[in-house]
Amino acid sequence: MFWLVVTQTTTPGWSPDVVAEKAAEVAQVEAAYGFEQSFMLGFPSTRLDTVPLGDVIARIRQVVAAVRPATVYLVHSEDVHSDHQCVHRAVMSVLKPFYMTGFGVGRILAYETLSSTEAAAPDQDATFVPTVFVDITPHIDRKIEIMGLYQTEAQPDLLPRGASAIRALARYRGATVGVEYAEAFALLREFQT
Repeated sequence: MFWLVVTQTTTPGWSPDVVAEKAAEVAQVEAAYGFEQSFMLGFPSTRLDTVPLGDVIARIRQVVAAVRPATVYLVHSEDVHSDHQCVHRAVMSVLKPFYMTGFGVGRILAYETLSSTEAAAPDQDATFVPTVFVDITPHIDRKIEIMGLYQTEAQPDLLPRGASAIRALARYRGATVGVEYAEAFALLREFQT
């Protein structure tokens, strides 16, 4: 399993203390998941839309070519977060249908991000519509525990990134397919040989 992190917090947008805290959180999450390898591109967080899209595409293409993932998990195109929109556009450009097989990619799935996906303005053609579900019942407590490592991103209960909201969304998605807890994805593209 591989992890690509496209942006990072930097000064002057954040204080040096916050930059260090967020970097430590990312390192803790990386260790908790035990990724085979992580790629940190270092583009400026919340300012990705100021970076030429071609630069983002080129760096993501390098990672995809090196890893050759069978499945790519990607932020949803209509998330309210502008960085998510830029990452989505860049990845989908890298993984155009005629490039997918050359990179070894057979499947692209978009996931929902609490406080970004559901916060977007409604658009019938772009709303997150899950079509793939994964039973995470044995992993829900660990998922919430790892989210707790993101102290600067986690929220108290009754807000979208609070533990009870994470559990509630997983329970709702699980109820959709008859399991206790699930994660939902939108299938964006699939190529089978």
